[in-house]
Amino acid sequence: MFRFVAPFLALLLVPGFASATVIVDATFVEQAIKRGAILWDVRSRTDYRKGHVPGAVNIGEAAAELRDSNSEDFIAQSEIETLLGGAGIDPAKEVVVYGWRGSTTPHFADYALRHFGAPRVHVFHDGYEAWVEGGGAASTDDFRLAPIDLRLKPVAGVAVSTREVVAMVGRSDVQILDARTRREFSGEDVRAIRGGHVPGAINIPYERNWRDAETAQKVGRREVRDTAGMSLRPADDLRKLYAGLDPGKETIVMCQSGVRAAQTASVLRDLGFRNVRIYDSSWIGYSARLDAPAENEVFLNVGQMNSRIRELSRRVEDLERQLQQQGRAATCTNC
Repeated sequence: MFRFVAPFLALLLVPGFASATVIVDATFVEQAIKRGAILWDVRSRTDYRKGHVPGAVNIGEAAAELRDSNSEDFIAQSEIETLLGGAGIDPAKEVVVYGWRGSTTPHFADYALRHFGAPRVHVFHDGYEAWVEGGGAASTDDFRLAPIDLRLKPVAGVAVSTREVVAMVGRSDVQILDARTRREFSGEDVRAIRGGHVPGAINIPYERNWRDAETAQKVGRREVRDTAGMSLRPADDLRKLYAGLDPGKETIVMCQSGVRAAQTASVLRDLGFRNVRIYDSSWIGYSARLDAPAENEVFLNVGQMNSRIRELSRRVEDLERQLQQQGRAATCTNC
């Protein structure tokens, strides 16, 4: 049925990788559906209703639904139990997660499930576009599984706290990988109370996992028609990208709030890194702890930020006045 095989499926043939394979292709998804795996579409409800893989369930955009919009940490565990249980998403079963090609959200959903003990989660990174491009059927039905009474319990070894990260700074047996942009890492782009990075951290932006790291910008500028460049690079290229890291060491992956980091963590796990953990609070949590050491430290200029907000507000008001004037002119013309 499907005409392509993702590079990571080749890892299934390598001894020791079969059970650990995280990132899968459309052929794997088709086979998983046949054996009764849960298929979780993590896109928005609007996108889901426009078309999805038949048999996929949806609770809305997962990274937004499962996290507090202010702190960007998980919402209360009881609320997560209600959301997932109501959709019939049982972490104890095999689960395949997908969204749009290149999106970080399916990888975040994988992390969330594993954080609560899920043993078999796979990410269809190329997502809905690849499913349709490969000839897969699409559905607009609101598919539902039977609700379950879900009781979750976080497991050790998946996430890491700010306290733990601070204690890890300077340790030779731990490597910290920062998946943010170069400008965030250097302190030029400040998105929290402080800019900069954890001392000793290595910066490899998560977009470099893609065949073309500039795809998102190119799509925005209409230089390319599709998101094909957001497919992951071949496994050999990814090994070269992360050649400076030791697969045998504990690896902490972070970004701004843990979502971008989840994609890189999936890639590292598929490459055979043995102990990959996600720093969920990431730079938001680390920067807020003012006694935590930082390199390229830059504090947020609140006055400058407020000035920019006021300038933006003025521009919006000017635009609204122009639109009102144009509307009155059009009305008079039609009198």
